[in-house]
Amino acid sequence: MLKGYGTTIFDGTWLTLQLALSSMALAVALGLIGVALRLSPIRWLAWLSDVYSTVLRGIPDLVLILLIFYGGQNILNKVSPLLGYDEYMDLNPLAAGIGTLGVIFGAYLSETFRGAFMAIPKGQGEAGIAYGMSKLKVFFRILLPQMIRLAIPGLTNNWLVLVKATALISVVGLQDMMFKAKQAADATREPFTFFLAVAAMYLVITSISLLVLRRLEKRYSTGARAAEL
Repeated sequence: MLKGYGTTIFDGTWLTLQLALSSMALAVALGLIGVALRLSPIRWLAWLSDVYSTVLRGIPDLVLILLIFYGGQNILNKVSPLLGYDEYMDLNPLAAGIGTLGVIFGAYLSETFRGAFMAIPKGQGEAGIAYGMSKLKVFFRILLPQMIRLAIPGLTNNWLVLVKATALISVVGLQDMMFKAKQAADATREPFTFFLAVAAMYLVITSISLLVLRRLEKRYSTGARAAEL
């Protein structure tokens, strides 16, 4: 059915998963840093996080990918001679893709986490401090578990969008499943067959992701449902 290109496309699928998971890990880290700055009492830190979130969410993903890949490579080759390295440096497409998607979705997740933190009643943190807990312990034992529960729906949506956005990284030469499918389509002149196969693979990935994340949401919501009853 895939004219002998099935193995090649599956290899590209594995690279797509690596890209998606690594980008999501970076996005979560940046999102947590962003919300920490956003909720900081220091105004210029909150302003910095707001600018990051606004700018990154306002520029199309494809434009940012091209800017970071080509612009980053240009800057890298201008700076490297100053550090004593004279050879031309190529920016790795996978590293560029992880960095770009991580930075983009970090901006979205910072808003997701901010909304989740703000939904937690302030009295809970104050009660923990009154009980004698340190601020760090209040954060990890009271606030963070509730934030995760409240953020999972938004996290799920961002993950699904990020998985689909990985297809854009193929424009800078990353040999993911979209890149492999394009090569196979050009060689066989049967684009519908290969792009349909890629669409099916993305659907499988997102469907499995939904099942896993729904189980995670159910697990984190168990105590909350019991308390409501």
